[in-house]
Amino acid sequence: MKEHILIIRFSAIGDVAMAVPVVYSLAKTYPKVRITVLSREYARPFFDNLAPNVSFMEADLKGEYHGVKGLNRLYRRLTAKNFTAVADFHNVLRSDYLRLRFNLGRYPVEHIDKHRKGRKLLTMIEGKKLVQQPTSFQNYADTLARLGYPVTLQFRSIFPEGGGDLSLLPEPMSSKPDDELWIGIAPFAAHRSKTYPPERMHEVISLLAARHSRIRIFLFGRGNQEEATFSRWTAESDRCVYVGRHLETMRQELILISRLNLMVSMDSANMHLAAICGIPVVSVWGATHPFAGFLGWNQSPETVVQTDLPCRPCSIYGNKPCVRGDFACMMSITPEQIADKVDAVLSMAGKTAE
Repeated sequence: MKEHILIIRFSAIGDVAMAVPVVYSLAKTYPKVRITVLSREYARPFFDNLAPNVSFMEADLKGEYHGVKGLNRLYRRLTAKNFTAVADFHNVLRSDYLRLRFNLGRYPVEHIDKHRKGRKLLTMIEGKKLVQQPTSFQNYADTLARLGYPVTLQFRSIFPEGGGDLSLLPEPMSSKPDDELWIGIAPFAAHRSKTYPPERMHEVISLLAARHSRIRIFLFGRGNQEEATFSRWTAESDRCVYVGRHLETMRQELILISRLNLMVSMDSANMHLAAICGIPVVSVWGATHPFAGFLGWNQSPETVVQTDLPCRPCSIYGNKPCVRGDFACMMSITPEQIADKVDAVLSMAGKTAE
């Protein structure tokens, strides 16, 4: 039977995006092994055309495959694919149940180690141990190694050299002047403790616009708060473009991201989307910390903006209340610090505009 690996990873966009470099490395290391990634529909653009031996399978866990009956239906569909090994990159109730079914069927199955003990020590108020934890990339790779498929991580971008085809996008992003600097800014995150105050990010935009006369700033994010904030910012400056008003699909957003000079993001999805497009990211961290293992692919700690506080990190995912009550981890970061970091990273990359 031909070797065929099932990789399971549902959950948030950023977590699935972090699987991309590992899946690519697996595909390149074992070109004769078939690989199927099982995830939510939005993730298809991450894996389509990633490698000839990689395919994508979507699972609607809120509809067709909801609940235990739905998961049983999904399992039966999966067994028809003749998998020879299963890698659970998620390790939550849904994937645990599927893993149980595969185990009972005597499939070789392995799952991700989330290193909960080390991460817990990161967030302790007393007895905190600020030690770098294995990254998600390493955790995914270790899972494959336990299945008998060790890999050396090697990955640049989901796009060819030069990025995606802008002609597939509408105005005002269908072409990029050679002398224009394109900066993406994604100022929001799922939790307040991971969100830089919008009024301060607006100051960052003003600083960058003052420093670079040929600059266009693309605002990423969708939701009521983004709609209200970005509408105001675009009305105030013709250098700002609200991406959600022009682009409808994830594939379109990835094409645009692939042609940016740099992305400014929180510890959130857009950091990872830019990273898998091979784009430098200046990431701003509050309650969370890169030591938890979630820094974007190929991103250097030198591109991180953060404040050292005794309480940081107080949360792995940013979903805990601020222990101080004043969000000092974000409030102590100045707009100048972020703008200066942007210019420093652009300078390192040899990408500037006047």
